[in-house]
Amino acid sequence: MTQPIHTDALHKRQLRQALRARRRALSAGAQRVAAARAARIAQRQHWFIRARHIAFYIAADGEVDPLPLLRRALALGKNVYLPMLRPGNRLWFGEYRQDMRMRPNRYGIPEPRGARWLQPWALDLVLLPLVGFDRRGGRLGMGGGFYDRSFAFWRRGGRRRPCLMGLAHHFQEVAELPLEPWDVPLTGVVTDREWISARGFSRA
Repeated sequence: MTQPIHTDALHKRQLRQALRARRRALSAGAQRVAAARAARIAQRQHWFIRARHIAFYIAADGEVDPLPLLRRALALGKNVYLPMLRPGNRLWFGEYRQDMRMRPNRYGIPEPRGARWLQPWALDLVLLPLVGFDRRGGRLGMGGGFYDRSFAFWRRGGRRRPCLMGLAHHFQEVAELPLEPWDVPLTGVVTDREWISARGFSRA
């Protein structure tokens, strides 16, 4: 079994580089297997079954691809959304439909064109990409802070909607991540091996 990496042994920047390199090293076949396994685990969970408005993302840089789960959501008649960059480096979420036109944002990531959009608080479930995670709900992202800014309301005042669920390869787990005051914790994480409910959050 892969042992979690200890953050006291690696600087945060070095940790991000090491984990990104490890996921990029996976073959296309291994990526497809990981995505399919994560989707099978996620679609059985109550937070996916109950959700009607679900935000996904376009995978890049070796991230777990949420496409198999997105397709399942569409087949079930759920409303599917993708992130859209807004002023202030925040995210809104545009409704996605199959075969709709997309346009790249300034980072080259496709966004829905002319789509109906929702603000973050109106979603039921958000699937987040990540570089590293721990079992307390800590998330190491790419460093841009887009999700932390967009879901800052979640950290304030005890609001627990939407459900914030990370998607990750199992080897992206670290023993403990240092938390900054602005970090928004995850409700849990789905990997290619298991669903992890973050400490302090109920599975009920």
